[in-house]
Amino acid sequence: MTGYERIRAHLAGESVDHLPLMPITMMLAADQTKAAYRDYVTDYRVLCEAQIRTAEAFSLDYVSAISDPTREAADCGAAIRFFEDQPPAIREDAPLLADKSRLAGLTMPDPHGGGRMTDRLRGVAMLRERVGGDKLVEGWIEGPCAEAADLRGLNPLMLDFMDDATFVTDLLDFVTEMEIDFARAQVEAGADLIGMGDAAASLAGPRIYEQFILPRERRIVDAVHDTGVPLRLHICGDTRPLFAQMGTLGCDIIDLDSMCPLDDARRQMGPEQVLLGNLDPVQALKNSDPELIAAAVAACHAAAGPRYIVGAGCEVPRGTPPENFHALCRYALDRRAEDVPDAAPAG
Repeated sequence: MTGYERIRAHLAGESVDHLPLMPITMMLAADQTKAAYRDYVTDYRVLCEAQIRTAEAFSLDYVSAISDPTREAADCGAAIRFFEDQPPAIREDAPLLADKSRLAGLTMPDPHGGGRMTDRLRGVAMLRERVGGDKLVEGWIEGPCAEAADLRGLNPLMLDFMDDATFVTDLLDFVTEMEIDFARAQVEAGADLIGMGDAAASLAGPRIYEQFILPRERRIVDAVHDTGVPLRLHICGDTRPLFAQMGTLGCDIIDLDSMCPLDDARRQMGPEQVLLGNLDPVQALKNSDPELIAAAVAACHAAAGPRYIVGAGCEVPRGTPPENFHALCRYALDRRAEDVPDAAPAG
């Protein structure tokens, strides 16, 4: 089976030759080609070459256009700070919507308008042209809470949830429509799957998540499904209080960070939800050794059951020894989904 076939079949509940392998690689991928990370995030050709080389070197089932969370905000006019060999960052000291009244005049950016969103579209199209049908091509968008935080500022947004529900509602509705447009454009460019990163949502409690965030995430999930492609939800951080609510979204894949027990997620999300993760990227992967990594991935598989995809809790860190990354990948390559270990191995 090709990686594309393997992931699609697994999501459909069909038997596959081995567990799908979908770890997030960004800075590690750039390092495969010795590219400065600034070039990786600003030139789709650099990203594509790095993603393809990484997928081939480690037998990954997919390639991804993920790079950083500032693309949509940049095209809205937010101030972005770029660095030579680190990810770009939102200017938290000067958020675009420091003055909330600016939202009323904010123009919806055009994904085809020549900005950073367009660079991602070009990357998706090139990945599809070069490895489509062999590797699954993943597009990427920011989730509603994460993007709202990028435009307003994280701390002000958290206060707004309590102090100005009308503004928060208007802001979240704006970013939700923007992300739906961006997701559709990536599907048209050739994406086989859309990933959605909503890290800031992990800072919201169940009540705020239920009232403000969950309905907008669901609108995005439904809109992506309407295009005919699956959606992967990635929320960094401790999402344990949100497990039951996340499980109602209908996401095809839900990533879990290292502090989120897979067995607890399985109980709350049900037997059919595909889970991905949740190895600690630093302690259990980068700073570990191959034998311990193999046992740790086996423990993840045992906790998640057959509806599982191999990956770390978040991005595979830059500087992870190749033999450690290969140990993670080897587990997937050597194990069928239904061959679940009886119990989590010791150690």
